[in-house]
Amino acid sequence: MSCASSESPRRIALVDCNNFYVSCERVFAPQLAHRPVAVLSNNDGCVVARSEEVKALGIAMGTPFHEIRALVKSAGIAVYSSNYALYGDMSARVMQVLAQFTPRVEPYSIDEAFLHFTGWEDARLTEHAQHMVKTVRRWTGIPVSIGIAPSKVLAKVANRVAKQQRLPGGVCQLTDPALHPAILAQMPVGELWGIGKRWTQRLQALDIHTAQQLRDSDPSQLRARFGVVMQRLIYELRGVSCLDTEALTPPKQQLIASRSFGRPVTELTALQEAVASHVARAGVKLRRQGSVTQALVVFIQTNRFKQEAFPYHQAVTLRLPAPTADTGKLIGYAVMGVKALYRAGLRYKKAGVMLLNLAPAQQIQLDLLHPGDDERSRRRMQVVDQLNAKMGNGTLRFAREGWQQPWQMRQAKRSPAYTTKWEELPRV
Repeated sequence: MSCASSESPRRIALVDCNNFYVSCERVFAPQLAHRPVAVLSNNDGCVVARSEEVKALGIAMGTPFHEIRALVKSAGIAVYSSNYALYGDMSARVMQVLAQFTPRVEPYSIDEAFLHFTGWEDARLTEHAQHMVKTVRRWTGIPVSIGIAPSKVLAKVANRVAKQQRLPGGVCQLTDPALHPAILAQMPVGELWGIGKRWTQRLQALDIHTAQQLRDSDPSQLRARFGVVMQRLIYELRGVSCLDTEALTPPKQQLIASRSFGRPVTELTALQEAVASHVARAGVKLRRQGSVTQALVVFIQTNRFKQEAFPYHQAVTLRLPAPTADTGKLIGYAVMGVKALYRAGLRYKKAGVMLLNLAPAQQIQLDLLHPGDDERSRRRMQVVDQLNAKMGNGTLRFAREGWQQPWQMRQAKRSPAYTTKWEELPRV
């Protein structure tokens, strides 16, 4: 196992946007500043984001919306449908601001990024981080918290402390090893970054219940039981930077894109449009991780919660003649799959696709008769991805995806796309 070493002290900052979806809604609706706000999932089904005021009311993440309708009314909760175009654009703006403070910004999720400050003095770095918090808030309207430490795992811990204790300036710095034991001893091992439910259960069976107990464990023994990632986690807790983000989030082996329809779909053409749209979304993720797919699954189903005359849930697996990341090719196979599955007279509630047997695009054994994606295909997909990333998803799309898309998911409470559509710009 190799861990990074440097003569200069390694300093890593984790910047995390506070209640990101809610904060995005509040940017363009200042009257929501101190009001409870909740954001709902696809088709307005469940709560996926909560303001601190909503958390205080005891509403848990994932609570079905229909279960809290009475509380929403009595407590005056502002409820919004997920506005992914707005959230994605606001995320990009936050990342652009962070890039003003260090040349090395490593986005981890839509609302998180690691920043590297190797060689900085600790006192100066704290002041620099507090200036970052103020600048991001001033330039984008998004509040952020920052955790600073010698490693990514400890930076995650520091960020958690900054949020929970609401530290002045929104910054927690854990560069002093003397501070680690007291904080790690209070942190359940299951709340550590990279420790999932199964690992938590296995660690607890070994009488390891806190982050501090894991830190003090024998790295070699736990590597034999859990693998090299666990060994690196232990060293990270000791302040030794040796964990790449990719170690905890490796390229996915399959990709799924599916959504329930806002209203039942009965026509083949509309069903094919929906599946083509799902393929396009999956294709972007596929190319983003530098992979190709070798098989495609298409599935359609009626509403399993209603008494249908003919309950129907079927899928078909299509093995591709050559690995590809070309959305156009994938859509061609997918619509053929839908046609094979389609049964007239049924009211379809959901459709989707799954890309299987993913592999790195540069490590594929090509077939002489089916050579796979050529340079023209790759350049075409690159242009599509770049244009949609710059101008907004769906700016350039395949005709098979349709334009009106009446089958789209229900978003009765969606706020305008303030930053990505001319016709929805805020008016002053």
